[in-house]
Order: sequence, then structure tokens, then C-alpha cells
Amino acid sequence: MRKELFLKLKEALFSVAPISVIVLFLAMTPLVDLSVGEIVIFALSALFLIVGIALFSLGADMAMTPMGTFVGSGLTKTKRIGMLMGVCFVLGLLITIAEPDLTVLGEQVKELMKPGLLIAVVGVGVGLLLLVAVLKIVFKKDLSLFLLFFYLAVFGLSALLAEEGKLSFLPLAFDSGGVTTGPITVPFIMALGVGIANTIGGKGSNENSFGLVALCSVGPVLAVVLLFLFSRGELQYHLGDYSMQMSFGSMMRSLGRVALEVLRALGLIVLSFLVLQVTVLRLPKRRLFRIGSGLLYTFFGLVIFLTAVQVGYMPVGFKIGQQVASLDRGWIIALGFVFGMVVVLAEPAVHVLTKQVEEITNGAVSRKTILISLSVGVGIAIGLSMIRIAFGFSILYYLVPGYLIAMGLSLLVPKLYSAIAFDSGGVASGPLTSSFILPLGIGACSVMAGEQQILSQAFGIVAMVALAPLITIQFLGFRTILTARMRRRVAIRRIVSAEDEQIIYFSKKR
Repeated sequence: MRKELFLKLKEALFSVAPISVIVLFLAMTPLVDLSVGEIVIFALSALFLIVGIALFSLGADMAMTPMGTFVGSGLTKTKRIGMLMGVCFVLGLLITIAEPDLTVLGEQVKELMKPGLLIAVVGVGVGLLLLVAVLKIVFKKDLSLFLLFFYLAVFGLSALLAEEGKLSFLPLAFDSGGVTTGPITVPFIMALGVGIANTIGGKGSNENSFGLVALCSVGPVLAVVLLFLFSRGELQYHLGDYSMQMSFGSMMRSLGRVALEVLRALGLIVLSFLVLQVTVLRLPKRRLFRIGSGLLYTFFGLVIFLTAVQVGYMPVGFKIGQQVASLDRGWIIALGFVFGMVVVLAEPAVHVLTKQVEEITNGAVSRKTILISLSVGVGIAIGLSMIRIAFGFSILYYLVPGYLIAMGLSLLVPKLYSAIAFDSGGVASGPLTSSFILPLGIGACSVMAGEQQILSQAFGIVAMVALAPLITIQFLGFRTILTARMRRRVAIRRIVSAEDEQIIYFSKKR
């Protein structure tokens, strides 16, 4: 156990160090003016972030992933499709309500709407699309066709939203889809898919296990668009409080609030799992003890992680956005690209995804390859988001061509790469994106465009982060196809050339 924890700490250190070093470096330049107290709190938050990620990752390996696998395989073995559908809907709803990422987003728009309403609507969206995702696995249908249908529905409803004069709410709807797949949701849902697919078996079971996260990311977008489409009355956004909590008492209150949120989150999942344990699973005590230990690691890891993010990273992100944007547009665009490249490395769920991908593909798709693709893609996405904030145009200019390219590539590349890409889109937009990058954009927008434009221009960054991997990882698959074809052609030429040489050699001997 100590060795595993040490490896997790080492992995977390390399994940958090780049973004922390960049922030501390900026604090020593004329670009950013942070007080000594703010620097100290941010540095301590970085240390807590490392510990939190390490504990969470260890807990995900011990508890969240096995729980999802056991639930998926156990329910599938009962051969009761109705029970499988009902349990999956309830789990999708409960896990989403418990997702800390969604809570962070809800707090940032609480002046616009009640956070509880947003969380409930998103939860229903995830539950319904999780049903669709499970049906896709059971009946072994093509993921790209489902994604094409639902994204066409999203953009069709977006056109109706524009007709109603509510297009400014669209970025928030897409952000809701991005934050839904966070550190609690991803390990459980991905393992659920693996458990169902492996139990069903058959050709392409590995490919069939991916796609649950991708489809679950679409559900919240549809649900929130419908919510705004049928809403009545005037909805007005107001800038929230992003000041840093400098007193010990305020920090402890934040710690207590986060602990209650995480306890509620894990409590809902544990309660559902215990009901299934008694009725369906009946796992041995040894496995239950390991899962229980993993849940404790997960709890403490998430509490430490989310407290560090809210206390240190959110206020600093907002302040950096304000100060750099007040200097020059070019600086904030470049800074967005740099932060995007490193922020994805600190997302806990990213490491869960890359590990499962490497295991399921038997090393054919390595963790390093996926991390590099995600890093470059997210960097470009956040850079483009800062350009949109600086020049004030609709997010549809990015989303429409972006998803057209992504859906087009899904018809050309191997299905495995498409499934990994769409799952990666939901995973990349984790708690650090919503708690550091989004405040960075909100701070920049408050300076360059004003508070009234934040909803339409600053929000949407999470959606762009979710879109980037869809393109970059599928391009990786496309490149793999081209490379394989080139190698095949070279091999054929060498064989033909060798045969020709042998023919010439024997003719000379005669």
C-alpha cells in the first residue's frame, strides 16, 4: 500500500507542478500582482492538491473502478434488462447530483438560477443518456451513430434557443455537459461499461466498453437547453465573489462545506452499492473491505483536492485573468494556451481514463500518447476561448465546425479511437478546469467585455476543453491508419525487391 501511495504522490507531483510553477513565476513578473499572503496560500493549496490527487487516484483504483465493474457485470448476469435499465438511470442521477464539479459550476451561476435546479436537471439528463449508453453496449450498436443523432438534436434545439433570443445561455448548457463527467462520475461509469461489455463478451467487447462517458456528456446539454428554452421570466447573470479567503476560520468553513458535499456524494453511491450488494452482487467480505478502504481514500482525497482548488486556485485564476487581460489581448491568449497545456495533466479523472485505456488496449494506446494529445488539444482550445472573449463572437463559430470535424473523423478512424476520443472529451474538463480556467476566463472577460457579457463569452471554456480531445485523439487514430498503410506498402516493396534480386541472382548462375 505504501508503495502504491508513493507512486501516486509522484504522479500527482508531476501533474500539479507545471501549473503551480507557472503561477508562481507570473507572481514574480510585472504581469501579475499577488500579495505575499496570496502566494503563500496558493503554494499551500498546491501541496494539498498533490496529496488530494494521490489519495483520490488510489481510492479510485481500490473502490470506484471495482464498484462500477462489479455493478455492471452483476446486473448483466441477471439477464433482466428492466432491472439493468432502472438501476443505471438511478445511479446516473445520484452520481451526477453528487458530482463536485457540477456543484462548483452551480455556485458560479447561483445569481442566475438556483444551483439545486441546475444539478437536478443535469442529473436527469445524465440518467437518461446512461440508459441509452447501456443499451448501446447490450445491443452492440455503433457509438458514432448515437452521437451524431444527439448532437444534431442539440444544435437543432440551439437554433430554437436563438429564435427565442436566449442564445447567450448556450455556453452554460455546453459547460454543464463538460463538468458532469468529473472525478466521481468517470471511474464509476467507465468501469460500469467495462463490466457490462466484458460480461456480454463477443467480438469488439473492448471497443464496446467505451462511449458511456461520451453519451453521458450530451445528456446535460440537451436537458439544460430545454430548461432555458421553456423558462419564463428574465434571467440575469451577476458576477460572484472570487476574493481569496485569507483567515483560518474561513478556510475551515470551506473545508467543512466541501467535506459535507463529498460525504453526500459518496454516501449516495455507497447506499446504492449496498442495496445491490444485498440483492444482486453478494461480494465476499475481503473485496468489501478493500472497497471500503478505497472509499476512505477517495473521501479524504476529494475533500483535500476540492478545498485546495476553491481556496487557492479559483481566486488566483480570476485575479490573473483580470490583471493580464488589462495589459494586452495577446498576453491573455498566450497564457490561456500555456495553462491549457498543463491544466489537463492535473485532472484526476484523466489519469483514471489513460490507465484504463492502456489496460484495455494492452498497451496499443499508451498513456503518454493520450496525455500529449490531450495537452496540445486543450491548450489550443483555451487559447481559442480567450480569442473569443477578446473579440466577442458566438461560441457556435467554434462548436459547429468543431463537432462537424469530430463526427466526420469518427466515420474514418477505428471505432476504438473514436470511443476513446469522445470519452476523453468529458474527462478532460474536470474540477481544475471549472475552478481555475473558467475563473481565469471570467476575470479576463470582466475587464475586456464587462460583467454583462460574461455569460455569453466567458462561459463555454469548459465546452471547448471537452471538444478538443474529440479532434486531437481522432487525428491520432487517423495518423495511425496512415502510418500502418505506409509501413505495409514499404514491406511489400521490400518483399518484391528481394524476390527480384533472387531471380536476377539465379539467372546469372545459369
